Amino acid sequence: MRIRLKFEREDIYWIIATSVLAIVLFTQVSFSWGALVVFLLAYAGIKWLVIEWKESLAWLWTTLGVIFSSVFSIYMVQYLLLDEELRAKIKDDKLWLNIVCAAVLYTTIQSFTNNFAVTCMISHTMLMLLATINYFVFMFRGNEFIFSDIRSAATGLSVAGNYTFTIDDRAVYVILWSTLFFSFIRKCNISFVDKKIWMRVVCISMVILGSVYVASETARTVTETWEQKGSYKNGYILNFVLSVRDYFVQPPNGYSSEIIATLEADYTQYAGEMPEEKPTVIVIMSESYSDLSVVGDFVTNQEVTPYYDSLTENTIKGYALSSVFGAKTANSEWEFMSGNSMAFLPDGAVVYQQYIAEEPTSLVSHMKNFGYNCVALHPYYETGWSRNLVYPDIGFDEMYFLEHFDENEMVRRYISDEEYYNKIIERFESKSGNEDLFIMSISMQNHGGYTEKYDSFLENIRVMGGIYEDANQYLSLLNKSDKALEDFITYFENVEEPVEIVFFGDHLPSLKSKFFKSLNGKGLSGLDLQELQDLYTIPFMIWTNYDTEEVEIEISSINYLSTLALERAGLPMPAYNQFLMDLMEQIPAINSRGYYSISEGKYKYLDEAEGEEAEWINKYEMLQYNNMFDLKEQSELFFPYFAR
Repeated sequence: MRIRLKFEREDIYWIIATSVLAIVLFTQVSFSWGALVVFLLAYAGIKWLVIEWKESLAWLWTTLGVIFSSVFSIYMVQYLLLDEELRAKIKDDKLWLNIVCAAVLYTTIQSFTNNFAVTCMISHTMLMLLATINYFVFMFRGNEFIFSDIRSAATGLSVAGNYTFTIDDRAVYVILWSTLFFSFIRKCNISFVDKKIWMRVVCISMVILGSVYVASETARTVTETWEQKGSYKNGYILNFVLSVRDYFVQPPNGYSSEIIATLEADYTQYAGEMPEEKPTVIVIMSESYSDLSVVGDFVTNQEVTPYYDSLTENTIKGYALSSVFGAKTANSEWEFMSGNSMAFLPDGAVVYQQYIAEEPTSLVSHMKNFGYNCVALHPYYETGWSRNLVYPDIGFDEMYFLEHFDENEMVRRYISDEEYYNKIIERFESKSGNEDLFIMSISMQNHGGYTEKYDSFLENIRVMGGIYEDANQYLSLLNKSDKALEDFITYFENVEEPVEIVFFGDHLPSLKSKFFKSLNGKGLSGLDLQELQDLYTIPFMIWTNYDTEEVEIEISSINYLSTLALERAGLPMPAYNQFLMDLMEQIPAINSRGYYSISEGKYKYLDEAEGEEAEWINKYEMLQYNNMFDLKEQSELFFPYFAR
């Protein structure tokens, strides 16, 4: 190898262009003057370098280059995503596995390009692009970007315009270091001229060995998606690889069709008689609706949801665990309608885009069996979470999306709850005299983000004792929702025919950690399971316009709410819902983070369950697997579909 300096005229153009880029970044994001000067000098020096490589040692330079580049890329990924304190938490063995993952990518690309410089530029760009996506996804959603999120990318992009994209000084340093890396790598024109086949054989062998090694070393490593645990416990690239592994759902231990047959023996197809007059059933899944006092105490200048808080008459009311935080509304919708739980699916999964088979059994199919006309209503794009594809399979008779609403009735950029409720009332009023009506609806008014200001929206709620602009906007939206809900309930109080309204939030809002820290003292990091579950706890109620018992439920979960709704409506109970009723007695709440243990009076992780609790959780998981994945042996008793 020979190194010398050589100045060429075109280098000055590159230096000028890069200097302008660096200075623009400096004006937009505050970072060190010294770093800017060092970068400019280093870049100019690299541009004048000429490196001549000895062809016979191409294998050595490529090997050393892949090792160095893998280490560099992983360090850049970790540096971008984590502050110094969190970067220090990753253990050496996990850091090493991240480097191996990067080396596998570099080696795979090398087997195609036969050019080390091209390999490095492609591989580093791919790794940094993945990290950059995660950088923004975590900023907006509060959990990490994993493999299964790719299928929901279109939905994420559809609301991306409502968020403010900003970068910090760490992101700038990554850009500058990567620029120097690319500049240097362009000098490394190393390729195998006479031994291309030999090089590819070696590369493929190393890729196989590296993949097997990572798989064997991570057999019991769990994919992390909450907070930044994936990045500081596993390392982000390894965590993403693990999410690919966990994308495919395996049968539960001990699962068999014989076990399902044994469970069938304890239940009948439907329990109970059909009431003489079936109530209209309206489900309101309210976007980002929550009671943040569950997380911690705070004071506002006025009550946020006085009407909802006052409702007691003819009402089942309480709190339920959601399986998502800040995003992925569709999973809450699916848990409600199916009675299944995200507890048994990979983190980051979106059921509507990954696991919906044709004609899935759900509350919709049961209501159709009861003679109901089933209506889906959502004031947003029909492609969101692939609802336009999923809803016909689920069995909805009618579907109403954004184009069916008055788009002049907006709050910020979304259809107002007032307009949303008016559309439901309009559909109710248009039903024929003998029509039994079921409406499943999902609002949009309170969708994140909460940082952009709108002249047309008055933020009348303020958190006292601090400056929390996003929380003020969110709580003001809740207050507006509360007024719309009051008008909605008041309308049905004056309707003579029986009506049941099921109301619940899908998840807590994705607010800045600063506000959550004011509530729980920790923010979104370092939480124990009890504190974590507070961030997954949403309010719910089931209200009727006719006399029913007042009930307070301390804690439930969204997967149980449709069963409670069927019971309160006096409709026959399907076999699977009968099972869920029994399950509730043993496991009153379950979600993607764990379950509530009656025996110990606290939340526990699923793998900590023992005795009878473990047995019931195992039965639940087996039935859900039979429902979703074992379609050839699917139980006709538990999962009948109206079309069969």
